[in-house]
Amino acid sequence: MARELDDLPYARYLTAPDGDFEAEGDYDCVRVDGGELDDLDVRHARFSESAFSSITFTRGSLRYSRFTDVWLRHVRWVGTELADTGWLDSEVVSGAMSGVDFAGANLRRVRFEGCKFDSVNFRGTRLREVSFVDCVLRDCDFAEAALTDVTVPGSALVRLSLRKTRLAKVDLRGATALDFTEGLDSLSGATVTSLQLIDLAPAFARSIGIAVRD
Repeated sequence: MARELDDLPYARYLTAPDGDFEAEGDYDCVRVDGGELDDLDVRHARFSESAFSSITFTRGSLRYSRFTDVWLRHVRWVGTELADTGWLDSEVVSGAMSGVDFAGANLRRVRFEGCKFDSVNFRGTRLREVSFVDCVLRDCDFAEAALTDVTVPGSALVRLSLRKTRLAKVDLRGATALDFTEGLDSLSGATVTSLQLIDLAPAFARSIGIAVRD
């Protein structure tokens, strides 16, 4: 279950940032609540034990930035560059990403709950011990990504690309929808239910050139 702000062990230490965010900045125990951040350039920044709520990031770049023990709620990212970012022990609740570049990011022990991902580029990302709870992932590209110990309870996976994706101990049994545009052979290493397998059968048949006619 998602934590509330007051549940965070560092909640009482949070303070507003001193000035604007800057590239290569080091931000510890900051709290940002409300507002719009357009064309922000904070590449190589480091955020730890911090909280963001009701923020909209439009365009801009946070490439190579690091997020450690960060809590985000009602945060929207539109066309933002998050490529090669690092995420550890963080939680994203009721967020949204649209047209975001997440390529090459490294996520470990991250929980997404109630989030929507639309046309997000996850190419080459590394996800370990990541959970997508009650999320929607639509038209997202996981080509050449590596997913380990990933779960998707209550989430809908719609038109995802898994081309050359590597899966290990990925549990898809809780998904409410499974729809892949390519890379079905990459599902080796995933666990599905028997009903999900039946639903995927037509796509598997098409992928290996089997024509099914009754």
